[in-house]
Amino acid sequence: MRITLVEDNTSLRKGITYRLEDEGYSVDALADGLQAADFLRQEDSDLVILDINLPGQSGLDVLSDMRQRNDPRPVILLTARSGTSDRVRGLDAGADDYLVKPFAMEELAARIRALARRRDTAPRRSITLGSLSLDLEPLQLLSQDGMIDVPRRELGVLQTLAEAQGSAVSKEQLLDRVYGAGSETDEKVIEVYVSRLRKRLARFDLRITVRRGIGYALELPE
Repeated sequence: MRITLVEDNTSLRKGITYRLEDEGYSVDALADGLQAADFLRQEDSDLVILDINLPGQSGLDVLSDMRQRNDPRPVILLTARSGTSDRVRGLDAGADDYLVKPFAMEELAARIRALARRRDTAPRRSITLGSLSLDLEPLQLLSQDGMIDVPRRELGVLQTLAEAQGSAVSKEQLLDRVYGAGSETDEKVIEVYVSRLRKRLARFDLRITVRRGIGYALELPE
């Protein structure tokens, strides 16, 4: 299991990382909210451990951004605040679990195992794309030979086109899906993602076509 850890306290971040790696997990450790938000838009992971009080951007804002993009990854929030209202805010924002500092590493490990069991027993959602399967939770593209290495933002574009079922999707809609509504990112970045996807999908007889003045559409093999 790959875990994204976002915690600005250096000693705690290192302590959690060492413990989880001892448990056999792969850990991406980050310390800044803005950096974490960007990382989570691009990189895949199975679970996120997220401190609420972060420099750059709060953990709650990072979490809200994930849920607005329909990112289903389970999130454990970490906070020094034990008040009920703070716990409710975190859960309402989309957190799956909540730990108040200080906590025992054994408890964190147990919470992770519980969320992993929940994920493994949940029905897998996927979209069939010719000979490929686009799994939605977690988001990944599979062929008969296994997983195809595709960056998360490109997968987000592919998912949006696949869910449109042949209808055209505008660059603005794709940009909102990949970066979140209100992003100031240039729409030209979508052209780059589509170009890369075309090259990856060509050998599987999948085509992304342009509907002039409308957007892009995904065409499946007959």
